[in-house]
Amino acid sequence: MTTNFVKHATFTLERTYDVSPGRVFAAWSDPAAKARWFAGPKGEHELDFRVGGREINHGTYDGKLISFESRYQNIAPDERIVYSSTLSGDGELSTVSITTIEFEPAGEGTRLVLTEQGTFLDGQEEPEWREQGTSDWLDKLDTELRS
Repeated sequence: MTTNFVKHATFTLERTYDVSPGRVFAAWSDPAAKARWFAGPKGEHELDFRVGGREINHGTYDGKLISFESRYQNIAPDERIVYSSTLSGDGELSTVSITTIEFEPAGEGTRLVLTEQGTFLDGQEEPEWREQGTSDWLDKLDTELRS
């Protein structure tokens, strides 16, 4: 009897930030800025922001080594970022996903729309956990943009 199973899920999150699309895009593309709001104070973060470039974020959560690795598939400056990612806990693959981030002018600010399509493996991560975690770092992005 197998214990392997897959869940598929898609979610979309929207935020409006009080700064220009260029400034919001820069918070995703600048390695120092992205590390501040995405990696956390104890995380190890690397960012090679270009099509074909990689992003690696390592940290611990509940005593497990968590590795989030992405490859940038498409970048339209100030407009769109598309990347594919894997998330592993203690070296065991938990999720595979593709994420699209769109930046649209909204008055004096920016409307950000993030859509993620995920494959969740063997109950190691639940779609609701990923959506909540992604929402939390979009809130941290807001704090970064206000500083």
